Amino acid sequence: MWRDGWHDGRHDRNNRLHRIRARRGGRIRVRRTRRALPAGLLAGTLAAALLLTACGGGDDGDSSYGGDKARDSEAFPAPTPAQPTGPAGPESGTAPSDQKGEIRETTPPPADYLSTFALDVDTASYGYARRTLADGGRPDPSTVRPEEFINSFRQDYERPDGNGFTVTVDGARTDARTDSGPDSGTEDGTGGRTDGGDWRLVRVGLATRAAAPSEDDKRPPAALTFVIDVSGSMAEPGRLDLVKDSLGVMTDQLRDDDSVAIVTFSDEAETVLPMTRLGDHRGRVHEAIDTLKPTLSTNLGAGVETGYGTAVEGLREGATNRVVLLSDALANTGETDADTILDRIADARREHGITLFGVGVGSDYGDALMERLADKGDGHTTYVSSTEDARTVFVEQLPRNIDLTARDAKAQVAFDPRTVDQFRLIGYDNRQVADEDFRDDHVDGGEVGPGHTVTALYAVRTKPGASGHLATATVRWLDPKTRVPHEESGRLDAESLDRPLWNDENADSGLQVTAIAAYFADALRSGDTRWSRLPAAPSMTALADRADALASATEDKDVRELAEAIEQAGRYTE
Repeated sequence: MWRDGWHDGRHDRNNRLHRIRARRGGRIRVRRTRRALPAGLLAGTLAAALLLTACGGGDDGDSSYGGDKARDSEAFPAPTPAQPTGPAGPESGTAPSDQKGEIRETTPPPADYLSTFALDVDTASYGYARRTLADGGRPDPSTVRPEEFINSFRQDYERPDGNGFTVTVDGARTDARTDSGPDSGTEDGTGGRTDGGDWRLVRVGLATRAAAPSEDDKRPPAALTFVIDVSGSMAEPGRLDLVKDSLGVMTDQLRDDDSVAIVTFSDEAETVLPMTRLGDHRGRVHEAIDTLKPTLSTNLGAGVETGYGTAVEGLREGATNRVVLLSDALANTGETDADTILDRIADARREHGITLFGVGVGSDYGDALMERLADKGDGHTTYVSSTEDARTVFVEQLPRNIDLTARDAKAQVAFDPRTVDQFRLIGYDNRQVADEDFRDDHVDGGEVGPGHTVTALYAVRTKPGASGHLATATVRWLDPKTRVPHEESGRLDAESLDRPLWNDENADSGLQVTAIAAYFADALRSGDTRWSRLPAAPSMTALADRADALASATEDKDVRELAEAIEQAGRYTE
């Protein structure tokens, strides 16, 4: 049994991991034809999933390593006990076009080789970490969520033509090739660690259809209720002033048939502007924004409750109804518990499908409260620290934050016990879903809009001489309009992971920036006994050098900012 953060075949089911989707050969892009499941499966599920933003389900906990003591003789079935019947597609794991059929029962793989999680598009953790480092501090390990670091970087995955996802799977070998266990590790002479075994990084990339320039014309109208923190703490530069500027720009970008309401809160909450169709009324919205001034304490609970009440009063059928919370989330008055706040607005969320998008600001930021509200409130979060960040969120990314291409999206990966010794999903600690709930559409998944990419990264230790099938992965989602479930699957062979991580091809594919972001988050969480270090983790100095070289090679502004953040972090860790 490994220490905390590592998992073997004897570990408790509740510490289950998450997995990936994959395909043969190097960097393979897999476009699967969606499988529409029979209508009989939908009975009892249509009352659920009225959500519009990313969320996760399941118990919190560390992503673990899994899969030890496997029997090589065990047959390796599909990811979960049930799969649609029908002829095989043109490739192994490929579904025929719009295939429908009865569900047949198959023998599930060993429990410790399954990993199931809800998709997540949050990025707030990375944004807040960068802000903290720029201000001369070091992020609290509890605020570091690796998946949000990884998903802060857009990937060039192939995209579908319609709703749902495409699946891209690739990976590479690390430099860790000793026989020691995951708690071992010595410097390898290049600033890296040799933490044992034949370790690989496996990446699964999911992409929704592109948010084209004409996307704004195609989406449904939006009914947005902005819940704005005007407490005293918002007087700091980069808080309320940033919010006001961003809202002003966004108001001019929205369509005439969109609607906006504004609620403010300090010690109490107030509806400053009821739901107002923009059309010829943009001036009213600008006037309401201009009146915003910081006042007293932070009663965030009252703000959220009043905001949802205002959203229900202004509910528009056929529109995307959303509450957008803009705050430093430093609640100090009234109700401050996220679950209690969410209970008070449960009816609005569930019955009307009004979801929450959290935008965090400020050098002091209540990350835990905002993340919990978004996670359990059927939403997602981001963090802005500059005018450029804010305009990116509210102007460039607005279609991705309003429209929806997949509801309740979950992923499940089954690793093959004949080729895999251990594995670990990096991050997604708060997004775990029970394996048996993968096809239970009453269980929340993640809501994803157009233009998004979702990346999951695994550390995988293969068995000596591993050859052939390594993993089968499936993503499941509900159509946002019909609530019909669809799935896409892919498989990965061990031979496709022999390429070294740090070669030029992986720089071009985006795999290296994924690995650097994951290793960076891992380093920022070091010292916290809840998490073990990743295998082959470079020193902060070596990681900074890798990031700097990649930024120069790709000429990517986002990668350059990552390299600068790693360099800043190195001053506090080495």
